[in-house]
Amino acid sequence: MSVPTPGSQPDTAHLPPYCASRFRAVRRPTREVKVGVVGVGGTNPIRVQSMTTSLTQDVAATVRQTLGLAEAGCEIVRITAPNKEAARALKDIREQVTAAGWGQLPLVADIHFLPAAAMEAVEHVEKIRVNPGNYADKKKFAVKEYSDNEYEVELQRLYDAFSPLVKRAKELGRALRIGTNHGSLSDRLMNRYGDTPLGMVESALEFIRICESHSFHDIILSMKASNPKVMIEAYRLAVSKMAVENMYYPLHLGVTEAGEGEDARIKSAIGIGTMLMDGLGDTIRVSLTEDAIYEVPVCQDIAKRAHALWERGKELPDREAADKIDPFVYTRRNVVHLHLNEGCEVSREQPPRVIIPAARPLSQHAEIVKDVLKIHTRNKETKVEGLLVTLAEPGDLANLATLQRILAPTVKFFVVDLPAAFDVASLRGYPRPVAPTAWARRFETGDDADVKTMTALLDYAGRTDGFAAVDTTAAVLAGEFGAALSRHPSKERLILTQTVHEPHTHAVGGYRALAREAAKLGISAPIWIRHTAAQVVISENFFTARLLEASMVAGNLLCDGLGDMLSVETEPDRDKTVALTYNILQGARTRSTKTEFVACPSCGRTLFDLQSTTQNIKSRTGHLKGVTIAVMGCIVNGPGEMADADFGYVGGAPAKVNLYVGKECVKYNIPEAEAVDKLVDLIREHGKWVEPELVPAGV
Repeated sequence: MSVPTPGSQPDTAHLPPYCASRFRAVRRPTREVKVGVVGVGGTNPIRVQSMTTSLTQDVAATVRQTLGLAEAGCEIVRITAPNKEAARALKDIREQVTAAGWGQLPLVADIHFLPAAAMEAVEHVEKIRVNPGNYADKKKFAVKEYSDNEYEVELQRLYDAFSPLVKRAKELGRALRIGTNHGSLSDRLMNRYGDTPLGMVESALEFIRICESHSFHDIILSMKASNPKVMIEAYRLAVSKMAVENMYYPLHLGVTEAGEGEDARIKSAIGIGTMLMDGLGDTIRVSLTEDAIYEVPVCQDIAKRAHALWERGKELPDREAADKIDPFVYTRRNVVHLHLNEGCEVSREQPPRVIIPAARPLSQHAEIVKDVLKIHTRNKETKVEGLLVTLAEPGDLANLATLQRILAPTVKFFVVDLPAAFDVASLRGYPRPVAPTAWARRFETGDDADVKTMTALLDYAGRTDGFAAVDTTAAVLAGEFGAALSRHPSKERLILTQTVHEPHTHAVGGYRALAREAAKLGISAPIWIRHTAAQVVISENFFTARLLEASMVAGNLLCDGLGDMLSVETEPDRDKTVALTYNILQGARTRSTKTEFVACPSCGRTLFDLQSTTQNIKSRTGHLKGVTIAVMGCIVNGPGEMADADFGYVGGAPAKVNLYVGKECVKYNIPEAEAVDKLVDLIREHGKWVEPELVPAGV
């Protein structure tokens, strides 16, 4: 087996593309892998998975949960097997699930640490998930430099430990999932590659090569992380590096330790949705710190959106220019610095700015003022930085002037949507705005009339220290319109956006193409991500659907390094709009306005009530901006998955909790009843605690 060079980094310049298109959704071809009778990959639909949370040895409870998941639409059910006793219980579970009429429902054994448990489990269930980081390797956070000979010895040991499972799986017709977790890379991989996506990929490839050495190909691959950016980069790198070796195995997608509630759904939609919109992914799980049955509808909602895009992608043209984004390494796009207001800048170094739609006509300016002040009273971290209003009536310029005079001390800047029929020349008679203002206008054709209007808009922005938000497509930018834009003396006051993408792309592809054409023209204007009704894949009138749609589009772009402003314009509820916009930025790790929680879903290994504990910790610490807290049910995904956490709360033994600072365990075996208080004390000791602000009554 080949030994990598110490400190190896991915040679991305020579890797094949990770997807067929970055502008439209074209499904990646894979081999079909049978998990029992259920096909994964190939031409099969995206398969929905979940995992039981009961103690596996409690056969009745595990069967009951399994049947509940199946009835909810779960197509593959995973059950933890942390030891041989649990693995033996899978025999009875399989028999009872079959007797209940679900004989075709595949069961998966989740294995960590013990090859002996895997060898028992493979006798009873249709698939075995192994984690390369802890199946045969060590995870002690040891600092050790491996010589090439030592590394070769470790690879041989890995081969010897894993081969028996591969051979038995082949004999029985079982499938294997090689499931790499960012937080559980072995010491050997960590010391050769560091805690990187490349380390995750190489860890999995080692196991795949062992499988292939035995002519075993019923493999599904996963690259999970709690940070969507890491997860996205790892999957992309894995697909490209597999292609080099002619490996086309299906992918299982998931953001691990996503947590609960809206934050978890946003984070999962960002990570899973990004992959699916690029055509990658064959089976998915949304890991929620909630009852497992709630994971199923979220998976189904995400999957049906991917299938709608994939169906659209079948009939679209093949020729398209590549963009310049490095998909394997997150880098924020470089943009012109814009000074919007004191303390509100736009640049590569600044977090994306939040624009909130007023959602009322300007004639109701008094009500708009009340809405904004109410939002500002509730949370000092989630303000209306930019307020989006629309000119719809002849008297709206006067209404705008009134609104700006009242809100200028509160709102950092205003964005004014100009309708297509609005005569930009009429702005000459408008007094100089009393607050920083960006004038937004859609340009659909790029013809002479558009060029003339765009020129007038930029002229006015330049004279009044304002800004021009040009709403257009890459196709328009590629013509004379873009050339004229690049020559304009006030192009440094330009913002680019897109409310309607071209028919042969999806919303993400539209923005990527827009950035590509701007780069060709030498335009470094900031990009304002506008998530509008025209960008929705499937329109459904409930909040979770709108949350998933916005997260799949905006979060995808943010993780690509695109996006300097963000507005979500599909949610009618203003309070939800504010929360959703900031939460997408938090989920994409591009702006922090509250505590970041890394919380694993419960399973049979969990040593305390994860749901109630996570909610308790959130209620006590959720106001700590910039602090990351990990809540882990056991040691399996504990210290490793807390790689970028400031503090950790980890099950150490039944009813006992260990507390961590970073990766270091500093307090052992704390009684569960005292553990949350001790966590708060620990945060205080390290200077990260601030007292929560009280919200005035009635707000």
